[in-house]
Amino acid sequence: MFKKIAKYCKESYDELVHKVTWPTSKELASTAVLVLSASIIIALIVFGINFVFEGVVTKIYELIS
Repeated sequence: MFKKIAKYCKESYDELVHKVTWPTSKELASTAVLVLSASIIIALIVFGINFVFEGVVTKIYELIS
């Protein structure tokens, strides 16, 4: 069992060191900006939907009361 774990760790290390292509700092920065922008846009969309839904529910509640 320990041989399998050791083999797995060695293969994982070899893959990370020799087979994985790591992004450059420029690529990493542009990707981070893209993710941040998308997150802000999605947050604004959710805020807008929540705002509209709150207004609709408030109107319905006022009509019922």
